[in-house]
Amino acid sequence: MQDQSPPPRWPLIAAASLTLLIVAGILAWVLDARDVNHWLGIHTGTLNESGPYYGFWSGFGSDIAEFGILGAIATGIYQLIKKYNCHEPGCWRVGTHQAAGGQFLLCYRHHPDFHGVKPTHDLIVRMHRQQAEQQAAVREKLHEIHERLVPASEKETVATPGDARKPGD
Repeated sequence: MQDQSPPPRWPLIAAASLTLLIVAGILAWVLDARDVNHWLGIHTGTLNESGPYYGFWSGFGSDIAEFGILGAIATGIYQLIKKYNCHEPGCWRVGTHQAAGGQFLLCYRHHPDFHGVKPTHDLIVRMHRQQAEQQAAVREKLHEIHERLVPASEKETVATPGDARKPGD
């Protein structure tokens, strides 16, 4: 029986820290609203510099398209990483070990052959031998089926790529 460890507390700590940070930002904005609004107006270009919203479209507003490009790049990177990460729901590790005949990529913690422990050299050698034996058995079985289905007379007449002769020989 495996010991049941308590769930990790870091998500709770991260959520609480983020909430406190947001509350502190809102509190600072409320207490210093005039200064914060002026800072935002200058840095977003919404102050009436040479006309209504000219500063916005010349500065911060012109970056809207760049935010879209950065968002598309981030989405592409996420999808690429998602393709290679562990197929166990909620796991962000990179899946480097195939399971179920290559249908799934799993990390060492979720792969059923590893039992949550990184594979040792002995385990890798043992699994390689098992795979080689299984492949040899499949090849032998296919050879037996081929021998049974193809009569001896046909085997002699079947040309292989190495038997190609020149015309006129």
